[in-house]
Amino acid sequence: MSKSLDIVIVGAGIGGLTLAIGLEHRNIPYTLYEAATQFSAIGAGVGLGPNALRAMAIMDPVLREMYNGISSGNLTPNKEHVAMDVMYAEEGLGEKHGWQPAPFGAECYERTSAHRKDLLDIMTSRINRERVRFGKRVDSVRQDENGVTITFKDGETVQADLLIGADGIRGPTRQAVLGEQYPDKVSATYSGKYVYRSIAPMKEALDILGQHAGDARTFLGPGVNFITYPISRGTEYNMVAIKVTDEPWSLPQWTQEVTREEMAADFEGVDRRIVKLLDWAQPLRWALWHHYDTPTYYNDRICLLGDSAHATTPHQASGAGQCIEDALVMSHLLGLIQHRKHVPYAFKVYDALRRPRAQKVVQTSQELGKIYTLTSPELTDMDSIVENLNHRFLWIWEHDIEGDLKTATEQFKALVEEARL
Repeated sequence: MSKSLDIVIVGAGIGGLTLAIGLEHRNIPYTLYEAATQFSAIGAGVGLGPNALRAMAIMDPVLREMYNGISSGNLTPNKEHVAMDVMYAEEGLGEKHGWQPAPFGAECYERTSAHRKDLLDIMTSRINRERVRFGKRVDSVRQDENGVTITFKDGETVQADLLIGADGIRGPTRQAVLGEQYPDKVSATYSGKYVYRSIAPMKEALDILGQHAGDARTFLGPGVNFITYPISRGTEYNMVAIKVTDEPWSLPQWTQEVTREEMAADFEGVDRRIVKLLDWAQPLRWALWHHYDTPTYYNDRICLLGDSAHATTPHQASGAGQCIEDALVMSHLLGLIQHRKHVPYAFKVYDALRRPRAQKVVQTSQELGKIYTLTSPELTDMDSIVENLNHRFLWIWEHDIEGDLKTATEQFKALVEEARL
């Protein structure tokens, strides 16, 4: 029955593309609608933990092998299990404290990062381009007993048996899922932070930071944090510069152009070598928003996936990984459907499995943001911070995604059997 369903996916980011790949492997037809006129990447570096890589391998072993060809690890030998080295962001990078770079990681973890564009390129190579419709921005969504009706800004209307909204943090499908029951949960909330993004040539980064470049590092300071790591097969050095602010974000848009002087002023007291890496950054503040609390991911035949469900801050480098986990579980459940009336059962199981885990990622990421910016009331010294980091990621990295698929099958079949009785 899955092969005769009219399945619509909205959004061709990491979540929507991964779901499309999962459906391709199950020979389940779909149509993917994207608002942009072509595939495009917003952002720069992306990190995938072992949980995401396992999910990718289950879904498409070829894609997993292709990822090896675009990803980068730490350049220093024998640091493949180090997630990041922890350092001070202050002038001297901790010299006055006698601090040396302190690693955190785990045996289950393999350091890997990629340029977001490279990741999207290999993903798009694994789907049927004829199933993709570009320039299709959603205007409205409604549903009744016959299915879902999607109307686009250009006036086109399509009918579907189900709709998967992978259309991002401000996507319109979130309104369709939450607007009636939880109107106050539709909009994302400001996390209290904004970022600048920079990609420097690795050669230049090594000239500036010396031994402190080439490997993934997080630099901690009061109200500031810098996350750096190699991408593009080690030829480029990605940096996310994070600034905490007590001021609300009052602009209608989520970016703000500033002068280079204003950008530098945000990091007063930070080591000059780190600030120098901002030479490759556009002086543009990106506000960090998240869906801290989402009471449901579905409404009958409409379901949320990826950032439209659980947009998160970047501190745990787990946003993309959660998109991939979502897509694996969703494609598995859609493959079990044997009747149109079973669609809500699949979404109910997906919600029960994915929402507690994904929302915990969102909430603990915000918590880690406070630790990284030395504003956490519980963790105030670097030794305790490093100890915390060596344990806090394990529940994410070691998650039993294969067990989720088994549970999904059992719960879905139980709902179908219950409906028969």
